[in-house]
Amino acid sequence: MDGYAPLPAGRRRRLAQSIGCRGVGLHSGRAVALTLHPARSGEGIRFHRSDLGVTIPARHDHVADTRLCTALALPGRPEAVVGTVEHVMAALCAAGIDDAVVELDGPEVPILDGSAEPFLFLIGCAGVVEHYGQRRSIEVLKPVRVADEHGAWAELLPAEEPGFHAELEIDFPGTAIGRQSFALRVTAASFRAELARARTFTLAEEVARLRAAGLARGGSLENAVVVDGPLVLNPGGLRHPEEFVRHKLLDVVGDLALAGHPISGRFRGARSGHALNNRLLRALLADRSAWRLHAGHALEAETTEAERLVPAA
Repeated sequence: MDGYAPLPAGRRRRLAQSIGCRGVGLHSGRAVALTLHPARSGEGIRFHRSDLGVTIPARHDHVADTRLCTALALPGRPEAVVGTVEHVMAALCAAGIDDAVVELDGPEVPILDGSAEPFLFLIGCAGVVEHYGQRRSIEVLKPVRVADEHGAWAELLPAEEPGFHAELEIDFPGTAIGRQSFALRVTAASFRAELARARTFTLAEEVARLRAAGLARGGSLENAVVVDGPLVLNPGGLRHPEEFVRHKLLDVVGDLALAGHPISGRFRGARSGHALNNRLLRALLADRSAWRLHAGHALEAETTEAERLVPAA
């Protein structure tokens, strides 16, 4: 698992077998069982709510909420929601998984330790195999940029060499977070070494507000870094000096994995979060001159479901 998507001229990949775990949802506080299943070639990544009997494609156009996480939903079915998908999506993307079913018996992916590392562990235990179908990537052809009213921004640009390159800066003045920046070429190896262990984080003053709003019910120092002014409250401290910005880059990988294909390009951002990440993906895919589907071999004659995850030309 050295190569991160996109892999040149590679076949599609799936899990070798099913594997699962149990945990609690960060915001709902509900106990949730999660199982990762192999899927047929061309099906892409899908989330299946076994308690509701519904399946939600892991696609940018099914993102329904980005306030505190990335949540997917089915149009017209307000109860058919899956929240906090970004960490498991990042792990699946980094492992090069094209086709999988993420089965849940509740409304939220379990937070586990707040990072993507437990999901990488599950994928490694299940194994990854190639199967029928040609892997394609979305090659960025021209710059696409989005920004918000607070000056945060994110952009995708063509890359000088194939692969996904990411660079992000964050700024939380007056806290232990401060200003941090981090950049890397994302591969399976670099994701595992540099991003996977970085945990989600919050400010202490936000915890009471979130819980009053019925959120963060499953949050604790076991699954999130909590910052109180200049202090990190977790007894074990940080896993990396730049754990905060590394986690935000982890989120970028997971949010952009909702393109339906790996992205070959360069991401740059300042204070970007789930909302801007999704806006950026929508802006890219809405501009048919800004990208192309690319593969090392000729395209298959039959259009697969994975090809239908991006807008038609």
